[in-house]
Amino acid sequence: MAPRLSVVVPFYNVEDYIGDCLDSLARQTFGDFEVILVDDGSRDGSARIAESWCERDGRFRVVRQENQGLGPARNTGARHAQGEYLTFVDSDDLVTRHAYETMVRTLDETGSSFAAGDARRFNNTAGVRESWVHRIPFAEDRLATHVFEYHPLALDRMVWNKVYRRSFWDEFGYRFPAIRYEDYPVTLRAHVEAVTVDVLSAPVYYWRERESGESITQLKFEYANLYDRVVSAEMVLDLLDEKAPELRGVVHRHFAQIDLAALVQAFSSVPEHEQDKLLQLGHRLSERLDREALAYSSPYERLQYFALQAGDANLLHRLAQFQLDGGLRGGARARRNPAVPWRFENQYPGLDDHPPAAPRRLYRLPLRAMSLHSRVTGIDWDDEGLIVRGTAEIRHLVSDDSSALRIWLVRDGRKTPLPVRRFEALDSHGDPAPVGFEARVSRGLLAAFPRDEEPAHFLVELRRGALYRRGELGNPQPGGAQLPAGDWVADDVWIQPTRVSAGRLALVQFHRPFALTSARVADDAFVLAGRLPGPAAGAPTGPVAGAPADPAAGPRLQLSRTSGAELLPLRTWPDGSGTAFEVRLPLGTLVDAANPDDPFTQQTVRVPSLAAGEESPQLLAAGLTRSLAAVHDGRLLVLTRSTGNYVSLHEGPVRLTADALDLESGEGGHRLTVSGTRWETVGSGEFVWRRFFDNSNDYVDVACKLAGDDRRWSAGVELADLLPPPEASRPTSADPLASLADWTLFAVPVGAESAYAVQTDVFLLRRLPLELSVSDRRIRLQPRVGTLHLEVR
Repeated sequence: MAPRLSVVVPFYNVEDYIGDCLDSLARQTFGDFEVILVDDGSRDGSARIAESWCERDGRFRVVRQENQGLGPARNTGARHAQGEYLTFVDSDDLVTRHAYETMVRTLDETGSSFAAGDARRFNNTAGVRESWVHRIPFAEDRLATHVFEYHPLALDRMVWNKVYRRSFWDEFGYRFPAIRYEDYPVTLRAHVEAVTVDVLSAPVYYWRERESGESITQLKFEYANLYDRVVSAEMVLDLLDEKAPELRGVVHRHFAQIDLAALVQAFSSVPEHEQDKLLQLGHRLSERLDREALAYSSPYERLQYFALQAGDANLLHRLAQFQLDGGLRGGARARRNPAVPWRFENQYPGLDDHPPAAPRRLYRLPLRAMSLHSRVTGIDWDDEGLIVRGTAEIRHLVSDDSSALRIWLVRDGRKTPLPVRRFEALDSHGDPAPVGFEARVSRGLLAAFPRDEEPAHFLVELRRGALYRRGELGNPQPGGAQLPAGDWVADDVWIQPTRVSAGRLALVQFHRPFALTSARVADDAFVLAGRLPGPAAGAPTGPVAGAPADPAAGPRLQLSRTSGAELLPLRTWPDGSGTAFEVRLPLGTLVDAANPDDPFTQQTVRVPSLAAGEESPQLLAAGLTRSLAAVHDGRLLVLTRSTGNYVSLHEGPVRLTADALDLESGEGGHRLTVSGTRWETVGSGEFVWRRFFDNSNDYVDVACKLAGDDRRWSAGVELADLLPPPEASRPTSADPLASLADWTLFAVPVGAESAYAVQTDVFLLRRLPLELSVSDRRIRLQPRVGTLHLEVR
């Protein structure tokens, strides 16, 4: 009998990754599938790994062909597929465990032509994070919808986050072209020709990126790559003209912002003898884009378009170098128009040419673009109250001492002015300026919040000369600003700083919350104690010593994970004016090594909440001052807190985590020591600070000096060893915030296990970032999605 789902996995020289990819497929909760592994002429050990999977799992089989590229390999796999449904996976990526179960079930229910889900980006050095290109199209579930109904779906460029109905695929005869960027012409055509489409906000796919990252400013000139990019774009534009003119606006704007920008950036490194070819390619794409689409573009994008149309290679080179030098960071610096002083102009390349390299109107800066830009850099408490530190400036302008800054706490429409201290800090361009501030909120003011009030926020007003700007304080920076501690401001009132919609900083009031007061590990269990919301209970509830638990009796704790939830009884008793509780979480019940929810980290996160109807409040980590960890059945279990300061339980592989660091200064220089708990099940090895080369997975290591004992590990390094040598430290960019070197702390075990980036405990992350100067270089120690990075600037 034919399987319900066919999974096509082309592979070519991916021996370091294909095993993990196929493992993520074998772990699927939906089991009625076949995997067609298309060997596209691999010359490394990939084929051996693929064959080993075929030997152990009859659902896997290999098809071989001479190297033809990803698109033809996918076509080969599709021809061999026998399933009712069809999907594609790139051999270095991962699929979430419930992906195919969810998408097939949805298609069975709706009858749509295909289903598509959200995606995540991942690598060792930056962990797992949201995929920017999927953020808007997959912001919410939309069943039986269509791209003509929801235009942002036209930006859904990738093929691998989808399950297609095979009859639909065959009806329209989809085939991938033999070029790079082969996905978009197929996926957009499928969106247009589908009867309906199911859009799921849950992540179904993990998309690997290079360890060094994939910034546009790192891309080097490669004509063949850019040529295929333009050919792919032309196929999409032809499709729009023929079948979907109503989507022209959204797609043309997208090409102007992404693909055209990549072509212009190539002028920063194009060899002189290839310059004319690149000009022709850029002109070819720009000529196809609607001028109306550029009306929604930035002045910089319109200037790029003009330079391509004019064939001005010199201006294009200067524009590319300007971006490489950080000229767009924080918005280009502005100046007043000498002839019309109430107007401002962007100081883009070409403005001071005589005559200007482009029409002066292209340099004009709209006043609305000169908006307030604020960041939160630190949040702390002291005996007097809450302290918020950050920066505030008007985009495009140089800040000086003449500006006036005021900050209010706004609650329920009422504004309370806050005392503000200003100081010098780095602005968004990396220049020292009086943009830093410290605002204080007294405990008395916080305790006076009325109950059940909406979260309070901060209003920032900045005046510089005749310009006046206002906006809400937001944009918490990685580290302590994104993981702020809350505090009790009265016996029964907790205030929690947190990030809400659009990155705004808010203060949330909890009155008699469902809160943890203490936690410990005892008798192979996490034992949690705390307070329930509401008045005191009349009598103790829950299991007593020696009595069996009745899950249906009394209040219960709900322990939720991606794949479901379980209920546990709470033992409760009156405690003053409230109700106390205790609950045991046996470690053995938390271990599920065979079915981790995250296919990359191999972790499962469980979130405790009170089973109380629709509200089900989460457990506030009010009494948790450090993470608790234990090893059980070869898995590491960690009780810790989330970014919103709720309790969370992490279960995953036994790996070493950094929970402390120390910076020492002496005559010999500066020394950084990172340390953490040592687990008996983790073998010996070493620690290194690893730096990946731009646009690459290649790296260089600096070994740490190891110390510690049976309980703790310690890895020290002289910071001077992490500075680039003088002959290699000349920056390719004048950007003061660009990194000369970006180091990540890795553990390198002895044996078969691969090296891994050391995760940083949440309570250590609250101490970051840290900055200091070493040999005229700025060192910044900061987190990046839980991993520890050291940047040299």
